[in-house]
Amino acid sequence: MTIHKEGYGIIAVFFIILGALDALLYFILGPGTILNILLFVTLAFFGLVVSFFRVPKRIPVTGDDLIIAPADGKVVVIEETEELEYFKDKRLQVSIFMSPLNVHINWYPVQGLIKYFRHHSGLFLKAWLPKSSTENERTTVVIEKDENTTILMRQIAGAVARRIVAYAKEGEKVNQCQQEGFIKFGSRIDLYLPLGTQIDVDLNQKVTGSQTIIGRLK
Repeated sequence: MTIHKEGYGIIAVFFIILGALDALLYFILGPGTILNILLFVTLAFFGLVVSFFRVPKRIPVTGDDLIIAPADGKVVVIEETEELEYFKDKRLQVSIFMSPLNVHINWYPVQGLIKYFRHHSGLFLKAWLPKSSTENERTTVVIEKDENTTILMRQIAGAVARRIVAYAKEGEKVNQCQQEGFIKFGSRIDLYLPLGTQIDVDLNQKVTGSQTIIGRLK
Protein backbone atom coordinates (compact mmCIF):
# COMPACT_ATOMS: atom_id res chain seq x y z
CA MET A 1 0.00 0.00 0.00
CA THR A 2 1.19 3.52 -0.82
CA ILE A 3 -0.16 7.06 -0.33
CA HIS A 4 -1.99 8.84 -3.15
CA LYS A 5 -0.47 12.07 -4.47
CA GLU A 6 -3.70 13.94 -3.67
CA GLY A 7 -3.00 13.41 0.01
CA TYR A 8 0.56 14.75 0.26
CA GLY A 9 -0.41 18.35 1.04
CA ILE A 10 -3.22 17.53 3.47
CA ILE A 11 -1.13 14.96 5.34
CA ALA A 12 1.72 17.47 5.71
CA VAL A 13 -0.66 20.13 7.07
CA PHE A 14 -2.18 17.74 9.61
CA PHE A 15 1.29 16.54 10.64
CA ILE A 16 2.37 20.11 11.40
CA ILE A 17 -0.86 21.05 13.19
CA LEU A 18 -1.03 17.90 15.31
CA GLY A 19 2.70 18.05 16.07
CA ALA A 20 2.30 21.63 17.30
CA LEU A 21 -0.75 20.61 19.35
CA ASP A 22 1.14 17.74 20.97
CA ALA A 23 4.04 20.05 21.84
CA LEU A 24 1.61 22.54 23.39
CA LEU A 25 -0.08 19.79 25.41
CA TYR A 26 3.29 18.61 26.69
CA PHE A 27 4.18 22.17 27.70
CA ILE A 28 0.84 22.65 29.53
CA LEU A 29 0.34 19.22 31.08
CA GLY A 30 3.81 17.77 31.37
CA PRO A 31 4.43 13.99 31.37
CA GLY A 32 1.62 11.84 32.68
CA THR A 33 -1.36 9.63 31.92
CA ILE A 34 -3.58 12.42 30.59
CA LEU A 35 -0.88 13.54 28.17
CA ASN A 36 -0.34 9.96 26.99
CA ILE A 37 -4.07 9.55 26.30
CA LEU A 38 -4.23 12.81 24.34
CA LEU A 39 -1.11 11.89 22.37
CA PHE A 40 -2.69 8.54 21.50
CA VAL A 41 -5.87 10.31 20.32
CA THR A 42 -3.96 12.71 18.04
CA LEU A 43 -1.84 9.85 16.68
CA ALA A 44 -4.96 7.78 15.93
CA PHE A 45 -6.58 10.76 14.21
CA PHE A 46 -3.46 11.30 12.09
CA GLY A 47 -3.50 7.62 11.15
CA LEU A 48 -7.11 7.99 10.03
CA VAL A 49 -6.22 10.98 7.85
CA VAL A 50 -3.36 9.02 6.25
CA SER A 51 -5.67 6.05 5.63
CA PHE A 52 -8.05 8.30 3.64
CA PHE A 53 -5.34 8.55 0.96
CA ARG A 54 -4.20 4.94 0.86
CA VAL A 55 -3.58 3.27 -2.48
CA PRO A 56 -4.03 -0.51 -2.13
CA LYS A 57 -2.15 -2.92 -4.37
CA ARG A 58 -4.67 -4.53 -6.71
CA ILE A 59 -4.56 -6.43 -9.96
CA PRO A 60 -7.37 -4.87 -12.03
CA VAL A 61 -10.16 -7.06 -13.40
CA THR A 62 -10.75 -6.27 -17.08
CA GLY A 63 -12.90 -7.48 -19.93
CA ASP A 64 -14.25 -5.96 -23.13
CA ASP A 65 -17.89 -6.60 -22.22
CA LEU A 66 -17.47 -5.93 -18.50
CA ILE A 67 -18.33 -2.83 -16.47
CA ILE A 68 -15.97 -2.70 -13.49
CA ALA A 69 -16.75 -0.89 -10.23
CA PRO A 70 -15.38 2.66 -10.39
CA ALA A 71 -15.09 2.96 -6.60
CA ASP A 72 -15.11 1.13 -3.30
CA GLY A 73 -18.39 1.37 -1.40
CA LYS A 74 -21.97 0.18 -1.24
CA VAL A 75 -24.50 -0.01 -4.09
CA VAL A 76 -27.34 2.34 -3.13
CA VAL A 77 -29.22 2.72 -6.44
CA ILE A 78 -30.10 0.32 -9.26
CA GLU A 79 -32.91 1.76 -11.36
CA GLU A 80 -34.01 2.94 -14.76
CA THR A 81 -34.00 6.73 -14.86
CA GLU A 82 -33.75 9.67 -17.24
CA GLU A 83 -30.31 11.24 -17.59
CA LEU A 84 -30.85 14.92 -18.39
CA GLU A 85 -27.38 16.44 -18.76
CA TYR A 86 -25.91 14.55 -21.73
CA PHE A 87 -28.04 11.68 -23.03
CA LYS A 88 -31.42 13.27 -22.32
CA ASP A 89 -33.05 9.85 -22.44
CA LYS A 90 -33.57 6.80 -20.26
CA ARG A 91 -30.56 4.95 -18.86
CA LEU A 92 -29.87 2.33 -16.23
CA GLN A 93 -28.40 4.04 -13.16
CA VAL A 94 -26.10 2.29 -10.69
CA SER A 95 -24.82 4.37 -7.77
CA ILE A 96 -22.07 3.57 -5.26
CA PHE A 97 -21.86 5.37 -1.92
CA MET A 98 -18.33 5.83 -0.56
CA SER A 99 -17.99 6.19 3.21
CA PRO A 100 -15.07 8.06 4.80
CA LEU A 101 -13.50 4.65 5.55
CA ASN A 102 -13.45 3.50 1.92
CA VAL A 103 -10.57 3.91 -0.52
CA HIS A 104 -11.31 7.20 -2.29
CA ILE A 105 -9.72 6.57 -5.69
CA ASN A 106 -12.04 6.43 -8.72
CA TRP A 107 -11.40 4.24 -11.77
CA TYR A 108 -12.79 4.14 -15.31
CA PRO A 109 -15.35 1.30 -15.58
CA VAL A 110 -14.62 0.74 -19.29
CA GLN A 111 -12.02 1.74 -21.84
CA GLY A 112 -12.79 4.26 -24.53
CA LEU A 113 -12.67 7.89 -25.68
CA ILE A 114 -13.63 10.81 -23.40
CA LYS A 115 -16.39 12.54 -25.36
CA TYR A 116 -17.52 14.99 -22.69
CA PHE A 117 -16.28 16.39 -19.39
CA ARG A 118 -17.82 19.02 -17.13
CA HIS A 119 -17.28 20.18 -13.56
CA HIS A 120 -20.37 21.64 -11.89
CA SER A 121 -20.27 23.74 -8.75
CA GLY A 122 -23.11 23.02 -6.35
CA LEU A 123 -24.30 22.16 -2.88
CA PHE A 124 -22.95 19.64 -0.38
CA LEU A 125 -26.08 17.68 0.49
CA LYS A 126 -25.81 14.20 1.94
CA ALA A 127 -24.60 12.01 -0.91
CA TRP A 128 -27.24 9.29 -0.50
CA LEU A 129 -30.08 11.75 -1.26
CA PRO A 130 -31.41 11.36 -4.84
CA LYS A 131 -31.23 15.11 -5.56
CA SER A 132 -27.49 15.13 -4.80
CA SER A 133 -26.97 13.79 -8.36
CA THR A 134 -28.16 17.08 -9.84
CA GLU A 135 -27.66 19.67 -7.07
CA ASN A 136 -24.32 18.80 -5.46
CA GLU A 137 -20.81 19.68 -6.57
CA ARG A 138 -20.07 17.07 -9.24
CA THR A 139 -18.23 16.10 -12.39
CA THR A 140 -19.64 14.36 -15.44
CA VAL A 141 -17.46 12.17 -17.68
CA VAL A 142 -18.83 10.48 -20.81
CA ILE A 143 -16.83 7.55 -22.19
CA GLU A 144 -17.48 6.30 -25.72
CA LYS A 145 -16.48 2.65 -25.61
CA ASP A 146 -17.34 2.12 -29.27
CA GLU A 147 -19.78 3.54 -31.80
CA ASN A 148 -22.64 1.63 -30.19
CA THR A 149 -21.84 2.01 -26.48
CA THR A 150 -21.44 5.17 -24.42
CA ILE A 151 -21.33 5.33 -20.60
CA LEU A 152 -21.64 8.29 -18.26
CA MET A 153 -19.79 8.42 -14.94
CA ARG A 154 -20.52 11.11 -12.36
CA GLN A 155 -18.47 11.98 -9.25
CA ILE A 156 -20.64 13.61 -6.58
CA ALA A 157 -19.48 15.48 -3.50
CA GLY A 158 -21.31 15.01 -0.21
CA ALA A 159 -21.71 16.61 3.20
CA VAL A 160 -18.14 15.67 4.17
CA ALA A 161 -16.44 15.42 0.78
CA ARG A 162 -15.70 18.96 -0.38
CA ARG A 163 -13.04 18.33 -2.99
CA ILE A 164 -13.43 16.38 -6.22
CA VAL A 165 -10.41 15.69 -8.41
CA ALA A 166 -10.96 14.44 -11.97
CA TYR A 167 -8.20 13.68 -14.49
CA ALA A 168 -10.47 13.35 -17.54
CA LYS A 169 -9.78 15.41 -20.66
CA GLU A 170 -12.05 15.51 -23.68
CA GLY A 171 -10.55 13.65 -26.63
CA GLU A 172 -8.32 11.47 -24.46
CA LYS A 173 -8.33 7.69 -24.76
CA VAL A 174 -8.49 5.90 -21.40
CA ASN A 175 -8.08 2.32 -20.26
CA GLN A 176 -10.42 0.27 -18.15
CA CYS A 177 -9.46 0.56 -14.44
CA GLN A 178 -7.17 3.52 -15.14
CA GLN A 179 -7.45 6.13 -12.38
CA GLU A 180 -10.18 8.65 -13.23
CA GLY A 181 -9.88 10.82 -10.15
CA PHE A 182 -10.22 11.11 -6.41
CA ILE A 183 -12.95 12.31 -4.03
CA LYS A 184 -11.46 13.50 -0.77
CA PHE A 185 -13.17 11.93 2.26
CA GLY A 186 -15.74 9.85 0.43
CA SER A 187 -19.01 10.51 -1.40
CA ARG A 188 -20.76 8.88 -4.36
CA ILE A 189 -20.31 7.69 -7.94
CA ASP A 190 -23.21 7.37 -10.41
CA LEU A 191 -23.00 5.26 -13.56
CA TYR A 192 -25.52 5.66 -16.38
CA LEU A 193 -25.50 2.54 -18.54
CA PRO A 194 -27.33 1.51 -21.71
CA LEU A 195 -30.75 -0.01 -21.17
CA GLY A 196 -30.50 -3.77 -21.34
CA THR A 197 -27.14 -3.91 -19.56
CA GLN A 198 -26.91 -7.04 -17.42
CA ILE A 199 -26.40 -5.99 -13.79
CA ASP A 200 -24.38 -8.40 -11.64
CA VAL A 201 -24.63 -6.62 -8.30
CA ASP A 202 -27.47 -6.15 -5.80
CA LEU A 203 -28.68 -3.22 -3.72
CA ASN A 204 -26.63 -2.74 -0.54
CA GLN A 205 -23.86 -4.98 -1.88
CA LYS A 206 -20.34 -3.84 -1.03
CA VAL A 207 -18.13 -3.46 -4.09
CA THR A 208 -14.42 -2.95 -4.65
CA GLY A 209 -13.11 -0.49 -7.21
CA SER A 210 -11.22 -2.02 -10.16
CA GLN A 211 -12.25 -5.47 -8.90
CA THR A 212 -16.01 -6.01 -8.74
CA ILE A 213 -17.98 -6.64 -11.95
CA ILE A 214 -20.93 -4.25 -11.93
CA GLY A 215 -22.46 -5.64 -15.10
CA ARG A 216 -22.03 -6.84 -18.66
CA LEU A 217 -22.74 -5.02 -21.88
CA LYS A 218 -24.97 -6.68 -24.45
